[in-house]
Amino acid sequence: MKRTKLITFLTLALFGLGGLAAAERAKMIQVKGSDTMVNLVQILAEEYMGKNPGEAIAVLGGGSGTGITGLINQTCDIANSSREWKPKEIDQAWDKGVKPRHFVVAVDGLSVIVNEKNPIDQVTVAQVGALYRGEIKNWKAIGDYPKPVSLYGRQSNSGTYVFMQEFVLGNKNYSADMKEMNGNAQIIEGVLQDEGAVGYVGVGYLFDENGKVRKGLKILKVSKQPGGAGFMPTDKAAVDSGDYPIARPLYMATNGKPKANVGAFLAWISGAEGQAIVEREGFFPISPAHKAQNDKNLQ
Repeated sequence: MKRTKLITFLTLALFGLGGLAAAERAKMIQVKGSDTMVNLVQILAEEYMGKNPGEAIAVLGGGSGTGITGLINQTCDIANSSREWKPKEIDQAWDKGVKPRHFVVAVDGLSVIVNEKNPIDQVTVAQVGALYRGEIKNWKAIGDYPKPVSLYGRQSNSGTYVFMQEFVLGNKNYSADMKEMNGNAQIIEGVLQDEGAVGYVGVGYLFDENGKVRKGLKILKVSKQPGGAGFMPTDKAAVDSGDYPIARPLYMATNGKPKANVGAFLAWISGAEGQAIVEREGFFPISPAHKAQNDKNLQ
């Protein structure tokens, strides 16, 4: 119900701007970017607006690249990204007079998922890379499951696509056979319907409305080395310690020091209330070091 109300609000905000005064339009906080983060940030925005009547926040997805481009072109106040900015993006921003300032707002255990009928329970980082490069074409190369591998991933404007390519595929190309999906939800639907499937999604997308792993999915343990201990992306201690090897910060970026209303929103997200929502929605809260850096960036 809450999410339905939020979507209704955003629809009115985005398509009914003509009826608002110019001053009111200028006050609205525009957020764009990461699909991994979009549901989380929509919920954070809803909770924040509920506590601060008169505040208006519009949140759109489209991928990390969309958010970064939006901030560079000054069409949004906050860019959500599930990866670090590339050097060329930072250069483009500075060329346009935009000075990116980054805030870590959550931590994600990027999760490797398969259909529940797949008997394999654990893979190495190298095996995940080989799967997505198309070097492993049948699951029997990993375990007792003689079924062709079916790859589900994201499109190239996705921060998750880039993160996986850099940190798991070794900066090599994805297989041409990978099905490029619009978002995490589409990857999950594909894996649920395909017994040979493998996909990757943000940890916050693994759970149903009751906080249980979605029926029909299996989350694979991931180890750093063959024969090594495997860890789950849902294990906070393993993510914090680095034992789970495919974890990453989630970022919000502004153009220099945030405007007062944007800064207040970011400070609230970094604080106890915002971080409790981050954890409630299946992601992990930020570290004290991240919080200290966020506070510094607000000044």
